[in-house]
Amino acid sequence: MPRLSDATLPLLPSTVARPDYDRTTLTPGIVHLGLGAFHRAHQALYTEDCLNAGARDWAITAASLRSSATRNALEPQDNLYTIALRDGSETTLRVVGAITKTLVAPDNPAALLQALTAPSTRIVTLTITEKGYCANIATRNLNTQDPDILHDTQNPDSPRTALGYLATAIARRRAAGVTPFTLLSCDNLPANGVLLHTLLTQFAALTDPALARHIETAVASPACMVDRIVPATTDADRATVATATGLTDAWPVMAEPFGQWVIEDHFPTGRPDWQAEYTTDVAPFEAMKLRLLNGAHSTIAAFGRITGRETVAQVMADPTARAFIIRFWAEIAATLAPSIDWQPYIARLTARFDNTALNHKTAQIATDASQKVSQRILAPLHDLRNAQKPTPCTTFALVAWLRSCDAADEQGQPLTLNDPVLTAWHARPPAGASAAETVRAFLGFTPVFGTTLPHDETFAADLTAALTAIRTQGLTQAIRVLLATQG
Repeated sequence: MPRLSDATLPLLPSTVARPDYDRTTLTPGIVHLGLGAFHRAHQALYTEDCLNAGARDWAITAASLRSSATRNALEPQDNLYTIALRDGSETTLRVVGAITKTLVAPDNPAALLQALTAPSTRIVTLTITEKGYCANIATRNLNTQDPDILHDTQNPDSPRTALGYLATAIARRRAAGVTPFTLLSCDNLPANGVLLHTLLTQFAALTDPALARHIETAVASPACMVDRIVPATTDADRATVATATGLTDAWPVMAEPFGQWVIEDHFPTGRPDWQAEYTTDVAPFEAMKLRLLNGAHSTIAAFGRITGRETVAQVMADPTARAFIIRFWAEIAATLAPSIDWQPYIARLTARFDNTALNHKTAQIATDASQKVSQRILAPLHDLRNAQKPTPCTTFALVAWLRSCDAADEQGQPLTLNDPVLTAWHARPPAGASAAETVRAFLGFTPVFGTTLPHDETFAADLTAALTAIRTQGLTQAIRVLLATQG
């Protein structure tokens, strides 16, 4: 079977959309850090629409900061790829051409720095996940002892981190008299623009206070909220796409049709005409998505790990788990801005979570969970407690994550943690630790719990009681008792 490429585009069936422009006329205007499935299903797709509408100076150079796998898959096919939007039994296929160059930073740091320094580069977008920011997410400060951060302070021409690449590129642009690019974090972090700007300023200050001041005053970093569910691609997905298109695609992307992008409209050097929602205040949208979608996702992932259910739809198909998620949403909604109409969003979320065609794995969502729960679950928990509102479901969701970190699930099957920060934690409770010992140990895990909560004995007692219930009664029965108690 022929491979997808510029030369084979004419072989696609007429039902498969493809670039409606000459790719050779494009100029790269965006560098993206974090060449993963989400970027290709979201920002690149929005940019593709702009190129189809006539824009020519917003092609994307996309770089992986770690693995060469995606570059190796896309480069032989001229960086084209297929996106499959799945909803129930309906699948819409489209070939995307917005990414015109792919790089792997460790293979050629100079090439990425050259792309970042090019005057045509006006925006740098990022999807590097929470851990890619090398920060203590709970305190929102740079982890100055991170080995990669320490490396980058000594090796500015061959960085390892996104912060290292950005600082070096900004310094070079400043020296050459080139206007700074705009930074656009697209990761699921509260006030992601402010956080990125703060961390980058802190990083620069370690070695060059003048550069730090330049970043602080001259580099724009608007906030944004991104929303689209993008499961990991499987070999079965590749086979399905090949059958439908008649072409081999080494790394197609699967996603739901729904997509939302809310952006703070602050781009001093211009931006594409993305069909996004522009606002002066992203925070209300951000909180709604982080707490309702991401908070529920992390809870569902924990439920799936505990009970052996592999997908979001399987967890939602369980009446007890479903009832809990609905109650969890209602509890969390009390922390949202009054201007937010959250009920239609929840109705849409329910349908999205029920989408069996996505096959969204709970194990994928559970990856790096320790870097996620502080903003997804602990942040609203703090707000509810400060407002003296009840927190039974939010507390239970947090404890479900603790239980999902145990050595085995409820069927006795081993649980593997894909969470390097947590596995590197030397004070993890040993297998067989009591509920009280487990809670006390986790409260000392400052990347999640900070320094205040460990001294709250009432909070510790609530966590211990919930963990005891889950371990002794089983998750489903513990949820039933909780819901019955709450009425």
